[in-house]
Amino acid sequence: MNAIADKWKPHTVKNCVLCGAGLLGLWLASSVSYAAEPLRLGVLKFGTVNWELSVIKDRKLDEKYGFELEVVPLAAKNATHVAIQGGAVDMIVSDWIWVSRQRSNQRDYTFAPYSTAAGSVMVHPNSGIETLDDLKDKRIGVAGGPVDKSWLLLSAYTRKILGEPVETMTQPSFAAPPLINELMASGEFPSALNYWHYSARLKALGMVELIKVSDLLETLGIEKEIPLIGWVFHTSWAQENPDVIRGFLAASREAQKIMLNDDSVWDFLRPLLKAEDDVIAEFLRDSFREGIIECFDESYGRAIAAAFDIISEIGGRKLVGDSSALAEGTIWPASFDRNCS
Repeated sequence: MNAIADKWKPHTVKNCVLCGAGLLGLWLASSVSYAAEPLRLGVLKFGTVNWELSVIKDRKLDEKYGFELEVVPLAAKNATHVAIQGGAVDMIVSDWIWVSRQRSNQRDYTFAPYSTAAGSVMVHPNSGIETLDDLKDKRIGVAGGPVDKSWLLLSAYTRKILGEPVETMTQPSFAAPPLINELMASGEFPSALNYWHYSARLKALGMVELIKVSDLLETLGIEKEIPLIGWVFHTSWAQENPDVIRGFLAASREAQKIMLNDDSVWDFLRPLLKAEDDVIAEFLRDSFREGIIECFDESYGRAIAAAFDIISEIGGRKLVGDSSALAEGTIWPASFDRNCS
């Protein structure tokens, strides 16, 4: 009996060790969480899109929706285009004009809407300007250059309403957005067309909003307040990473809902706003909220195509390249909400 026990004892010990090792391996495997799929998003270092991305990270919405958001700060708009073209990032913020132009050159970028926020024509309260007709022969500061979307829409509007494009009836000065605001505040510019967050700052300083870019659209036959900017990525990348793109867009929608309804989140965001006082912070918050898209269906796609036709007619090949119309596939099909009421 003892001989039998001695014969099997080493094997029993060995088996127990192996058994324990196996259980330990199973425990370690179960305790290790698999890394979420990364999404590298290239954005301007001080751009307003960082407000939303900060909410996504702070509320762990990327974890909730199964991806890991990696924000890649970049110095300029052109740098974002270079980054996505070179494969350094998976996604950027840009506009449907750029996407359509790329698609006409056989590059498979696509666009999902982010915001309808747009600038305004602002005038100095002492300028005597009460209507667009009063802009005649006056200086106007313009952000974005002569082929900026908002400037081209304003040109189409004044041509239709006043019979003359804004670029010939005024004295445009194209400059950086902060400089435009400085010259408006000093009175050197009696009027300005600036980006939405700079227009919000001008409102807080007592400047008068003459007309919003979004208000131009209806007169031009565009019935929707369209998004001018959005998330841009390769169609092929989205098809290869369906869970990541679906999760990111869901996280974006939830973050915007929080920013729309929860005032406390703006206390958290206050350092990013770079607001000199509470009044400016409130204008920035309210202007951001105005741009939130609560529903986006196929009718918005048709409105974007109509806006493209207007802008391309004025901007020409310098702006849109060889595209005579919005390229097919410019808008990511999954962006459309079939449940809009």
